Formats: sequence, structure tokens, C-alpha cells
Amino acid sequence: MVRENIELVEVGPRDGLQNEPESVPTAVKLDLINRMIQYGARRIEVASFVHPQRVPQMADAESVIADLPDRSDCTYIGLALNKRGVMRALATRKNGAKDGKGRGVDQIGCVIVASDTFGQKNQGQTIAEGLTETRAMLRFAKAEGLRAQVTISAAFGCPFEGEVKHETALAIAEELAAESPEEIALADTIGVGTPFETGELFGKLGTLLDGEIPMRAHFHNTRGTGIANAWEAYKAGVRIFDASLGGLGGCPFAPRATGNIATEDLVYMMARSGVDTGIDLDAAIAANKWFANVLGRELPSAVARAA
Repeated sequence: MVRENIELVEVGPRDGLQNEPESVPTAVKLDLINRMIQYGARRIEVASFVHPQRVPQMADAESVIADLPDRSDCTYIGLALNKRGVMRALATRKNGAKDGKGRGVDQIGCVIVASDTFGQKNQGQTIAEGLTETRAMLRFAKAEGLRAQVTISAAFGCPFEGEVKHETALAIAEELAAESPEEIALADTIGVGTPFETGELFGKLGTLLDGEIPMRAHFHNTRGTGIANAWEAYKAGVRIFDASLGGLGGCPFAPRATGNIATEDLVYMMARSGVDTGIDLDAAIAANKWFANVLGRELPSAVARAA
């Protein structure tokens, strides 16, 4: 059976690497991104504009962006937590135009946390403060001609407060929908969600957004439910999914949080279910093996391990 296609957002260069114990050299990051493009990734989260003391693995964000291949068929995403981050993103576009090396980032990813405690630890903001900042970021980016989307982090649970009620995540989504971001994502940042909860929450979000703003899903596989959650999200109407090559990732500010769902695992499941992702699975597995050799350890992806 052939079903509606999905768009895969490859978050490995940012979310996949931010929790690594040692920084990956800029040249290796660029090699990784090029291999991702070769296996079919066309939306790639390439860096985050955060303070290097907070996330040292992203200290070379501008250097990576300056040397990205200038391909018209690719969208490069930079993550920002505040207006300063948006300004850094805009600077990559101006510098790229000035020195001829590249075009800078195409889209900014804003983040708000659905928990006061985690939000304060992650980016120094309560939910209320995060809403004010994120709305300002979306307006500022739009005024400057920069595309913007938003992720509601810890939408399924907080490592400090526990359960996050659906009403909390949906109230945040409703506030941000007023700014017309390109898409709204729900992120299970610590991997506590189940398929039942996923179907319920994305079903409610779909009703709230009523087709006006696309939904995106971001799952971590901490408790082994990430891929099953992705299928339930698909059934609930999600057609854009974040995934990380090899299943790398985690949040430096969430204790014991492990990696994202693996690109290879998501592609395998979708392909076997009649859903096209645009990703060459064999090439992705080859990129996994190469990067595992770079890091000196096997990566978590179940599909790549079975290959």
C-alpha cells in the first residue's frame, strides 16, 4: 500500500552532536552533512546559536555554516533560544552574501519548553517568559525575511516535574500559532511518551491547528518507544519528522536523556509501511558505519546494527 510521503528533517549535525563528550571537528561535521545530502536529506539542522560555554559542541556554528554546500534543493536550519540567536542566524546570511562562501541558514528553529523548571535550566525561561521571547523571535525573524518554525520541547514529560499535561502543550501551541510559524513541533525530549499518548496529543494538536500550520514530530528513544510513537504520529496526521543519523543525540540539560530516533530506523519503518521518505537507506547505513568509525563506537540505530 502506498501512503502519503513524509519529509524527514535530519537533526544529526545539531541535536545528534550536542551531547557528545568531545567536540567533533568542523571539517568532520561538514563531511557528515555532505554524506547526509548524498543519502537524500534535504532539510538539515546544521547548528545551534547558543553560548559556547553552555554547549561547547556548537561553538563552531558560524564556521560550519560558512562552508555548507550552496545547494538550492537543501534547507539549512539553525536553532536559536533567544533573539540573540536569531541575530547570529541573520549574520550568517549577510556574511555569506558578502564573502561569497555560502548563503547562511535558510530557517531558524525556535524552542520553548513546556515546563517551568526544565525551561529555566535549558534556556533560563519559565513558560510565560518563553512565550514572550518566542513570539518576539518569530516576529523579528519574519520582519527580517528569515523563515521560522517552533518546537515545543518536553511536551510529553519533564525530567524534573514529571508529567506534562496535554493542556499545557496545547495552550503553548495555540499562543504560538497566532504568530503563524512555518510549522509547530511537539518534542518528546526525554523519551517518556507512549504510542497511545502520541496519538492522543497529536490528534488534539491537529484539531487545534485545523490544517493551517503543519505539525512536526521530534522523538527520542530513551525508553524504546520512539519509532512506535512516530508511526502513531503519522496516523494522527504528522508528515514531518525529525531524526538523527545513527540515533545520536540527547540534551545536555536533561539527565539520562538519550538519542533521537535514528534516521535509518525511521526510514526502514516508513518504507516497509508504504511511505516514501526520499532517503536512500543503504547510503544512510553506509554513512552510519563511517561516522561510527570516526567516533570510535557503534551507533544506536537498530537497523544499521542489523545490516
